[in-house]
Amino acid sequence: MLPAIFGLSGLILTPEEEHLIRRVDPLGFILFARNIESPRQVKLLTNSLKSLTGREDLPILIDQEGGRVARLVPPHWQAWPPALDFAHAYAKCPERGRAAVVCNYQALALDLVALGISVNCAPVLDVPAVGAHDIIGNRAFGAEPEVVAELGAALLEGFANAGIVGVIKHIPGHGRALADSHEALPKVTASIDALNRDIAPFKALSYAPMAMTAHIVYDAWDEQQCATLSKRVIDEVIRGQIGFDGLLMTDDLDMKALNGPIPLLGRQSLEAGCDVVLNCWGRMSDMRGLAEQLPEAPPACQKRLSDAMMIWRSPPPATEIAEQQADLVAQRDQLMQSI
Repeated sequence: MLPAIFGLSGLILTPEEEHLIRRVDPLGFILFARNIESPRQVKLLTNSLKSLTGREDLPILIDQEGGRVARLVPPHWQAWPPALDFAHAYAKCPERGRAAVVCNYQALALDLVALGISVNCAPVLDVPAVGAHDIIGNRAFGAEPEVVAELGAALLEGFANAGIVGVIKHIPGHGRALADSHEALPKVTASIDALNRDIAPFKALSYAPMAMTAHIVYDAWDEQQCATLSKRVIDEVIRGQIGFDGLLMTDDLDMKALNGPIPLLGRQSLEAGCDVVLNCWGRMSDMRGLAEQLPEAPPACQKRLSDAMMIWRSPPPATEIAEQQADLVAQRDQLMQSI
């Protein structure tokens, strides 16, 4: 198994993609808007991936946070509220606010279950700081670490209830970044004491099955390398201080925060301590390069993958999924209206 999660070029697999998948057996795949047209088409695509790999519990990822980060959109799928809406509700009534989070994200997860998607890249556990770039903004459960942790845990509970694996991100924290790592390399100059506030939600949810790194330089920990490429940050902070022992993936290697050939960046991130690399854009040259550069997934990576995917389970019938989702949305709405 190749320790890589690949994007795909379009709505169906190309012959080149099919050949590469058979040859290198990537750990998983991630879907974007370019891969999504209709429920039937997405289901056919995920079935193709499972058939080629021979894995029913294949990690097929998507970014379906709700709010402005959503790959499944109307008219085929309903719109879901951003995380910050639930932080406001929680501030008024913690018990009902938390219950609404569980209902909402279990209902959202059922959209994925129906399509054969098994992993959702959420929750965002970043704690936004005053004056930081708004790339996180309302994607976060507010600006208080304790609330972010509590509602992040509720989200993971909702996902798990539906059989969907969650990914905490962007470890060890994107909330202080003054730049969007899609466009530039952020550099955080905060002290270790200040950063302890940022890592608190990740520490509280260190049991999460998967996590995604931040392409950010934290001067207090490593002035030279961003977290994704820093053995010190991964060993001492993510695995050590935070205590995360699940499957650790990079954020997308194509982001402009990183500089260099994709295959080399992939190898460097594994050498730093990541378990798997994320390469999102479906460019065959990059995927082939990673296949040449990366070693076979070691036993520790495969064990973490196996442990994470224990949350996944075979989906119920479509009619049952629809009924469950409608009930959960009604419960969420009733809870939110009562706050």
